[in-house]
Amino acid sequence: QGKERGGLVLDERAAILTGGDSGPAAVPGDVDKSLLVEAIRYSPDGLQMPPTGKLPQAELDTLVEWVKRGLPHPSAAETHAARKGVDLAAGKRHWAFQPLAEQPLPANITPGPGYNRIDFFLEAKRREHGLSASPPADARVLERRATFDLWGLPPGEKLKAESRKQEARDSAAFSSQLSALLASPHYGERWARYWLDLARYADVTESWRTGDGEPWRYRDWVVQALNDDMPYHEFVVRQLAADLLPGAQPTDNAALGFLGLSPTYWKELKLDHQVIKQVVADEWEERLDALGSTFLGLTIGCARCHDHKFDPVTTQDYYALAGVLASIRETERPMFPAEMVAAVNSARAQVKALEASLKPLVDKKPPVDTDQPEIVKLRAKIAELKQTPHYDLPIAFAVVDAAVHVLPNGKSATKIDFRPNESQDLAMQIRGNPARTGAVVPRRFLAVLAKDSQQTFRQGSGRLELARALVDDAGALSARVIVNRVWKHHFGRGIVETPSNFGLQGAAPTHRELLDDLAARFVAHGWSLKWLHREIMSSAAYQQASFRDPAKFAIDPENVWLWRFTPRRLDVESWRDAMLSVSGELDESVGGPPSELADANNRRRTIYGLVRRSEISELLRLYDFPDPVGHSAQRVPTTTPLQQLFVLNSPFFDQQSRKLLARVMSDAPQEAERYEVLYRRLYGRSVRDNERQLGMQFVNGVRSMGATEAEAWRQYIHVLLASNEFLFID
Repeated sequence: QGKERGGLVLDERAAILTGGDSGPAAVPGDVDKSLLVEAIRYSPDGLQMPPTGKLPQAELDTLVEWVKRGLPHPSAAETHAARKGVDLAAGKRHWAFQPLAEQPLPANITPGPGYNRIDFFLEAKRREHGLSASPPADARVLERRATFDLWGLPPGEKLKAESRKQEARDSAAFSSQLSALLASPHYGERWARYWLDLARYADVTESWRTGDGEPWRYRDWVVQALNDDMPYHEFVVRQLAADLLPGAQPTDNAALGFLGLSPTYWKELKLDHQVIKQVVADEWEERLDALGSTFLGLTIGCARCHDHKFDPVTTQDYYALAGVLASIRETERPMFPAEMVAAVNSARAQVKALEASLKPLVDKKPPVDTDQPEIVKLRAKIAELKQTPHYDLPIAFAVVDAAVHVLPNGKSATKIDFRPNESQDLAMQIRGNPARTGAVVPRRFLAVLAKDSQQTFRQGSGRLELARALVDDAGALSARVIVNRVWKHHFGRGIVETPSNFGLQGAAPTHRELLDDLAARFVAHGWSLKWLHREIMSSAAYQQASFRDPAKFAIDPENVWLWRFTPRRLDVESWRDAMLSVSGELDESVGGPPSELADANNRRRTIYGLVRRSEISELLRLYDFPDPVGHSAQRVPTTTPLQQLFVLNSPFFDQQSRKLLARVMSDAPQEAERYEVLYRRLYGRSVRDNERQLGMQFVNGVRSMGATEAEAWRQYIHVLLASNEFLFID
């Protein structure tokens, strides 16, 4: 840290190899050619270092051995971290960064009915806290729970009579049911929505992003990937670099929406040069934050202006990764062969120009005059161009490798210069200010997670190397993060209750050995998410009843130790889809363009509802749908007066109650039968005597006020749709 002399710096390996005024200070593996060794040996005719006196022989021997071994040295990142006070060695000891291994089962736990490995770990923790598991749920409850979990839909009315009456769990029947649920396209629709929350997906992006790209191609790719049980590590890699993998096809471009659909913050280039540079840097931060939070459960964005205050992530780490993002460009990419692209692009451009010419002609002519020769000619030409082969084939929002440079362009304008197939390393920005830059940082992975912290990215932008590092170097962490996310969606609570923060400030795992064991086995089973669902749902813990035991509740009111199954409220997608399902209105077609949820004729699943980045629909906004501007780690359910007003007054509720009424009147012409039909359809169970009596009182009371029979029953159905039993699982 003192003053340099002779241009020689010895605290970095590269500087030692470069040397000073006398040349390289050392040659790895060659003692005789290393000036450093000559100097410390105090050669009579050569250099003599240190000048204060010869080092002790033990230290001389150590230095000589170090040269023989090739100058092993901390990486530049580790040196920087040490200087800045980030203890990478200590950071590497953090529990979430440790290698994965199956854990020994807790001792002295006698297996209960239906136990699998999961239950041994859970039972050990229950015993520590003076708790015991609840009895199994009955078959009807378990079927409803599993179907909503994997499909986001109710199981329907076609339950076998013996299954409805069954009180005990039938493991063989439930296993068969799980297979059917996981094999359905509805599984991908349900679990894709969870991923889209993380990926800040939107169907309508910023208004200044124009073109022919179709964001929903990414959504459909996620649905299909999950239905195909694409191994999770491949699922991750493809979202960052599908186009760079061996044998990549044009259709793979849809996977790149994770980055290609990233929020953008600038729309006008006639802004101050420094302002635009700041905005572009902000975009890189957003992408790094989404990437780190989603895949690694780390808040990398915190290291933009200074070393992370809590986690072992340095500013060098931040700009090493930001360099990857500075070497890619968000763009549109066709999902069809390259040789067809030019013809299709030309045809589409001509169609746009002709339609622009046609519009003023049509606008100023009555409809009766649309057979005018000029109009007819233009329309014929448009129709001809639209017959170009593959004219309607898909275009995805994606990325390509291109170095992004912000350049001055006159006194008041700025030019964004994209240099195709180029890459760049970024200079550190002092305190996050693009106007004040420091040393250039080579692109590489996070030093604390990298197997080789000196390995830099050199394949194009580095996004393929980064993607592989996420599931290789950081594979143990990535596996823990996704296993915890799946666990949380099944139980309502994560083993780590901060699903996007596995750093030092994140919540400690309640069952660390269980998480490690499950994550290790998840990797061993080929990173299969379907295997993970089956393993979790086959546990006795998942199949418990949800009854509230006052004594156990007093010990563990939050159900941290899983002594029962926690009742959960349906999210907005499942709630709306369930209403469409029971009314017989649900359109079960999979994939395709989005539709407005406010449209009364929209009967498709809610995942296909139009999501705007700038303004989401009233239904989604009222019921805790995440803001698609940024990564959403988890939804926080709320209860507000506006929600209740929606239930009472919305056209959607009125429409579904009328549709369900028509079905009930058709299926049960006799009034006495309708209560049973309704309860079967809505709740999957028989109506109880007191519920039948209450229903009769309600219907008769509405009739007595002058309403027709149909209106009285419609209001009764509206009440049942708005009930807690319909809104909650269990």
